[in-house]
Amino acid sequence: MMSSEHLTCGWLQQLLVVLVKLCLTFAGPLRPLNGTECTAKSPASYILVFTGHWSPQAFPKQYPLFRPPAQWSKLIAVSHNRHFRLWEEGAPASAGVQNFAELGVTVELMKAAKEARRKRVVGAMYRTAGIPNGIGHSSTEMLMQPRSSLLSLMVKMIPSPDWFVGVDSLNLCEGNQWKQEVTIDLQPYDAGTDSGFTFSSPNFPTSPRENITKITSQMPNHPANSFYYPRLKELPPIASIKITRQGRSPERQTQMSNHILPNSISPQRFSATPLDCEVSLWSSWGLCLGPCSRGGVRHRTRYILLRPANAGTPCPELEEQAECVPHSCMKLQ
Repeated sequence: MMSSEHLTCGWLQQLLVVLVKLCLTFAGPLRPLNGTECTAKSPASYILVFTGHWSPQAFPKQYPLFRPPAQWSKLIAVSHNRHFRLWEEGAPASAGVQNFAELGVTVELMKAAKEARRKRVVGAMYRTAGIPNGIGHSSTEMLMQPRSSLLSLMVKMIPSPDWFVGVDSLNLCEGNQWKQEVTIDLQPYDAGTDSGFTFSSPNFPTSPRENITKITSQMPNHPANSFYYPRLKELPPIASIKITRQGRSPERQTQMSNHILPNSISPQRFSATPLDCEVSLWSSWGLCLGPCSRGGVRHRTRYILLRPANAGTPCPELEEQAECVPHSCMKLQ
């Protein structure tokens, strides 16, 4: 006869097999993350147009006018599948993202993309020319393959500590259909590797590094922040992208790769952002040179940190006086 231990062991094995079968039955087939599987039968050609809306009317606070003026770096775009991330909000920046966000250097970023391409998780890499102004356009032509239907891109803001705009894993394919047109408004992001608050902040590495975060009108919550507009619920778009599918006929396709579009294409207009006046703290009260008992006054002053713009709150009084108190008196000889 079999021992009770063998019977118990056999019973547990059978129970485990049944549980595994039940789990597989109810779980169903494995699906790709976020439904990113593209079943289109052919590739698709697109024109990607990047537009900068970084103007002194929309972003008047500390707007960079010179050394250097507001401008955009070259755009870096990568087509890929769900096994690759160029950058991700809430995740730490890679060495390539850090170098690009801080210095505009693309070597490490493109090296990582090329290594991922050898593993067949990246399809192609694209670039557009930089834009020498805060407002302007650049473009590139892209060929998207079904096996790499996701698009990620980055553009550095110049000048800035480590700020950029971008898109993370935009899917241009739905099932077996390629999207015809996609337009996205872009907001600034902080790479989390430099602790500067303003566009022209000196290099001050963040230690330890922080994750990539979106910059809003109230975050970082500090008056020195160049994007701090507490009256706004959200920042106006500082840039946008428009991705348009081209027709199949080669003669109908417009070759626009890596060219700055003509100035005849007007950028999108946004309402002016009000900028309130900012003043310093009051200075200490000065000494009273008049009589202390009556008639004598003392003064204190403050100065303007930021002048108002676009119908923002005007500056308050910069000088204040009050009656003297005994301890602030100075007797004249």
